[in-house]
Amino acid sequence: MTSIVDLDRKYVWHPFTQEQTAPPPLPVKSARAASLFLEDGREILDMACSWWVTVHGHSHPKIAEAVGRQAASLEHVIFAGFTHEPAARLAEALIGALPRPLSRVFYSDNGSTAVEVALKMAWQYWRNKGVTGRRLFLAMQGGYHGDTFGAMAVGRTSGYYGPFDELLCEVAHLPFAPTWDGDAGVAQREAMTLRRIDDVLERHGHEAAAFIAEPLLQGASGMNMCRPEFLSAVCERMRAYDIPVILDEVMTGFGRTGTMFALEQAGVAPDLVCLSKGLTAGFLPMAATVASERIYESFLGETFYTAFAHGHSFTANPLGCAAGLASLEVFKEEDTLGRIARITASNRAWLAELTQMPGVTRPRALGSIAAVTLGSEAGDYHAEIGATVRAQCLSQGVLVRPMGNVVYIMPPACVTPEELKRAQGVIADVLRNTAPMYVR
Repeated sequence: MTSIVDLDRKYVWHPFTQEQTAPPPLPVKSARAASLFLEDGREILDMACSWWVTVHGHSHPKIAEAVGRQAASLEHVIFAGFTHEPAARLAEALIGALPRPLSRVFYSDNGSTAVEVALKMAWQYWRNKGVTGRRLFLAMQGGYHGDTFGAMAVGRTSGYYGPFDELLCEVAHLPFAPTWDGDAGVAQREAMTLRRIDDVLERHGHEAAAFIAEPLLQGASGMNMCRPEFLSAVCERMRAYDIPVILDEVMTGFGRTGTMFALEQAGVAPDLVCLSKGLTAGFLPMAATVASERIYESFLGETFYTAFAHGHSFTANPLGCAAGLASLEVFKEEDTLGRIARITASNRAWLAELTQMPGVTRPRALGSIAAVTLGSEAGDYHAEIGATVRAQCLSQGVLVRPMGNVVYIMPPACVTPEELKRAQGVIADVLRNTAPMYVR
């Protein structure tokens, strides 16, 4: 009988993988809570939330039950001209959890698409108002927003999109002011960065269709964190130029940063917010772009010309909506944010240990996320040490997915103190042996 790995190698093309040199993929048989169980019987602690999507852990029984129950009554229906209870109730719950003036939920199917929808909404908002001069998007240097074309354009400085550069639309990238634990120079660096942003806005502010940022945390470009005060100051400047603010909470949403949404910590109320990943707690692909009433109302009219002509076959899929509703209930029933606060405290103590090692720099923690940089350089996705750390941790039963020389963990909220301590110990041992080799 042909093995799963042999079938995979023969027929499957994996994401973010150099297929010619990558080791064979590991066949996963099942998953529960913070663990993956391989076909050969090994248990792997998932410290990456399986690409940042699992919130409460794998195969949560309450969410699994909700999806199964929904599948038995309505698995899918076209969402143009129809609706259903899970979609309406999930929209109500999301609006209740987000700040005003956010008031309208547009469903789609993944994080890149949620961003693409937001960019299209912002662009068409100005056209529907009869304004044609707003043709420039603003984004943060180092930001990552997905892999569709608009998302690639606003994330082009993240370093992933070289082959497509000539196809991407015009974007002005604003400087970012990262910080880390013990960073004494952050206030001065923020002030300098804001002055540079002011210069860009003075030249191009009235040409901007929208501004997009990952709030507090740039994930894929190296877990770069900023202070809430910096994000708030940037968004205030956008307001002064009447530039719609898009906050990409695809990765940061649903408790990841310690609050339900990262924007809460900065006191920012955007015009558009993008959600996915944790929206269904990892059970099903689903996304939402949530818009303010002023954005929504600009699309209303007597003809289809001003309507938002965008949609997906699986828009507002009832199974995904049921999972999203069940996940929000779990947040309350299991005090998920309280669990994440305890993970934060443990991570901070662990980071203090790691930074005593030669070659380990820039410790930073936010919510369930803790990260360090190996060496003195900023994040380098192509640094070979990442693959070394990943392989050595995996051999000891811990899944981490370093981004080059940036090593981080992002455990699900259900991780036990014992599991977290074990994973932290494995990673510390690996870094103790590998990080000194990265000192230059």
